[in-house]
Amino acid sequence: MSENARAETVVDARTKRDEILAFIILAVVIWPIIAVGIVGGYGFLVWMSQLVLGPPGPPA
Repeated sequence: MSENARAETVVDARTKRDEILAFIILAVVIWPIIAVGIVGGYGFLVWMSQLVLGPPGPPA
């Protein structure tokens, strides 16, 4: 194996490892935090709208 081919193999292995690490960080850390933030933000928005506008239901 030539020196150039060996260097490409090392770079490919490092790139693949970096991609897997980035995917794990996204899948396990970033996206769950974003999902909880979106759901929590929507719940807060509904809560505040009911506080200002009153609870849902038929008109009095």
